[in-house]
Amino acid sequence: MALSEEERESFLAEPHVAAVAVARGDGQGPMVVPIWYGYEIGGEVWIDTEAESLKAKKIIAAGRFSLMVDRVEPTPKYVSVEGPVTGVSPVSSAEHKEMAARYLSGAALEEYVEWFEGALGSMVRIRMRPERWLSADLGMPA
Repeated sequence: MALSEEERESFLAEPHVAAVAVARGDGQGPMVVPIWYGYEIGGEVWIDTEAESLKAKKIIAAGRFSLMVDRVEPTPKYVSVEGPVTGVSPVSSAEHKEMAARYLSGAALEEYVEWFEGALGSMVRIRMRPERWLSADLGMPA
């Protein structure tokens, strides 16, 4: 059963690991990779990624991307959004740590922060305005 606007936005606002998809070009299928994301109800979706990553380059070139989040318990449910890129900006370590804190806590968060500050290059935040939504709770009767 399709989710209401309120249900789909609330679900998207939860800290799921998403699959981001973007046109790859050259007759290939889309690039689809897992990613952490942020979303506040009624607003834009954002992802953080290395500025020179293939993912960032493809999203910027395409000018749009899709994001899908799902869960399997207690019932299979998903939300997918697609829309135009509305901005690309540098991300500070503090902003990226805030994103990571949606998914990690305690020692795991601190270990991740230490790792990304030494291992990752410059990061960008890519924002998208959701235009098209698909959603369903597959365990609910129609």
